[in-house]
Amino acid sequence: MSPDLAQLAAAPALGISVWVLAALVVAAFVAGWIDSVVGGGGLIQLPALVITLPADASTPEVLGTNKLSSVAGTFVATATYLRKIRVPVAMVAPLVAAAFAGSAAGSSVAVYIPKELLTPIVLVAVVVVGTYTWLRPNMGRTHEERFTGWARTWRAALIGLVVGFYDGILGPGTGSFFVIAIVAFLGFGFLQGTVAAKLANLMTNIASIGVFGLHGELLWLIGGAMAAANLAGGFLGARMAMRFGNDFIRKVFLVVVTILGARLAWDTVAMWV
Repeated sequence: MSPDLAQLAAAPALGISVWVLAALVVAAFVAGWIDSVVGGGGLIQLPALVITLPADASTPEVLGTNKLSSVAGTFVATATYLRKIRVPVAMVAPLVAAAFAGSAAGSSVAVYIPKELLTPIVLVAVVVVGTYTWLRPNMGRTHEERFTGWARTWRAALIGLVVGFYDGILGPGTGSFFVIAIVAFLGFGFLQGTVAAKLANLMTNIASIGVFGLHGELLWLIGGAMAAANLAGGFLGARMAMRFGNDFIRKVFLVVVTILGARLAWDTVAMWV
């Protein structure tokens, strides 16, 4: 390695080396792919930021930078899906509006909520969701909406509000929670549910960025580099999901939920041991 390259690799870029930034970019690409297919990219991206950012980086800086990266992949995945797949505006409108409000509220109180209180709760939710999906192999394979009118509106809004609030506070697994709620409670197929989930997740990311950005709690250069990689991963994942359909998304969903559950179980044990 030449002296100039060695100096570049060792020189901190906003507190991290060039190699660490490269690792974050790779993590953002993989997270973008997972997010675009079924959600859950935060499972990879958020821990990567927690591990690699300087010790003095605040919780809002970590969460805000994660959202800054995620919003790029979510946006391109949403745009890619909407070119081929249509979802009912009457269902999506209350979903995304409530998701935006829930995420803004969650982001506003994120700094006050101890993570040790959230992790076990989310772990239980992940186990229930994974088991429910596993035991119902035909769920989400076809698109058969169960509700119309007000019955669909208030259910969509409730999903948006609850999952959006969780995304604002913590985040990992948000896309997966959106997908399974839309599929299980509204009767959507996995592909159509993923499209609706992307729209809702886009709104939660924008809301969080707005809240964190107003307080100057975004690492713009690091987040920008990660956003470009997340965008590329999101584009590739969305095209693969549309090509292979509901069965492919269901399988990826089960894998992501299993890994997410293992990660949360490890975090829960580590906090209490």
